[in-house]
Amino acid sequence: MATLTYAYADSTAVLGPLALRAEPGCYDLCRAHSQGLSVPRGWEVIRLPLDEDRPVHSADDLMALADAVRQAAGLSEQAPQRPANVVEVARRGHLTLLADAGYDAGHAPGR
Repeated sequence: MATLTYAYADSTAVLGPLALRAEPGCYDLCRAHSQGLSVPRGWEVIRLPLDEDRPVHSADDLMALADAVRQAAGLSEQAPQRPANVVEVARRGHLTLLADAGYDAGHAPGR
């Protein structure tokens, strides 16, 4: 991914790392389009290093964002407690299927 910015007055296109915020006149491009970029005759292209192997945001950045959202919403950092009448039925990856304690999967609709 890369961000393309035009400077019409200078007949220049600048292709660089993905921008962190939206700006007028900037366009985010996928890898294929950034590699195949062409500009009008007489224009100059400035290609800045993209650092594609480096993540755009670190895990610390993402955790700080999550903490800020929790704080703004008035939530605690602890996971919410499950009501006593709700039990875990199955788990696959990050998903958990919950059901009421008295739920019988053998008599579920469609079975």
